[in-house]
Amino acid sequence: MAKAFNRHFQFLGSSGSAKPSGRLWLPAADVYQTQDGWVVKVELAGVAAEDVEIEVQGNVLYIAGCRKDRSCAGDVSYHQMEITYSRFEKTLKFPGAIDGVQLDHMFDNGLLIIRLKKGA
Repeated sequence: MAKAFNRHFQFLGSSGSAKPSGRLWLPAADVYQTQDGWVVKVELAGVAAEDVEIEVQGNVLYIAGCRKDRSCAGDVSYHQMEITYSRFEKTLKFPGAIDGVQLDHMFDNGLLIIRLKKGA
């Protein structure tokens, strides 16, 4: 089930115009256990849905992708750079297997919210 879902979220790689910082970015995440599974919130401000990959294997949820600077392209001179534009990864381990869950997601105000519902 998760593998079919992941076809919609494959990392596309950097475009020729993107200039990643080279640092691996590790976004913050919150994990909540609910009666019917889990809710995961990942801080991904500025990341497009098409630049995200989600995989489930055993008891591990793997989230990866790239944040790209789409607003400043062309001939610009940088004065200050504090936001990391690069590849990111987040690996979350759960206390039991989650590979049979129903996976649903949405972006909301800079957060990727993933719902992992236990099978019936």
